Amino acid sequence: MPLCQHFSVDCPSRKLFEQIADKWSMMVLTVLEHGPVRFNAIKRHLEGVTQKSLTQCLRKLERNGLVERQVIPAAPVAVEYSLTPLGQSLLPPFKALYVWTIDNMAQVDAARTDFDLRQEEARVSA
Repeated sequence: MPLCQHFSVDCPSRKLFEQIADKWSMMVLTVLEHGPVRFNAIKRHLEGVTQKSLTQCLRKLERNGLVERQVIPAAPVAVEYSLTPLGQSLLPPFKALYVWTIDNMAQVDAARTDFDLRQEEARVSA
């Protein structure tokens, strides 16, 4: 597969990146890091996620080979999810990104404050 030199709409890496770096996917993969987890337990770990959003996210991750879904024959029927080896291979870069956010949060907050002040000054002087 040729390396995309720009992020064209049909670039395969762009499409995959959009699917693994969305709002919930990185958090779902992190929740699954230590082994199989049932749907409702995943939902409890992700404050604010809707059942529909979580279902869509898990299906997308399963389709991309990152998550495995297993139906547990019980009453009522339960479903649990676990990482595939491919999904596990994403944990190191996700953890590095998380560490970066923690290490740089103060600088990001300062940049946000500076930006907001400049925007307010521009609005007032306009």
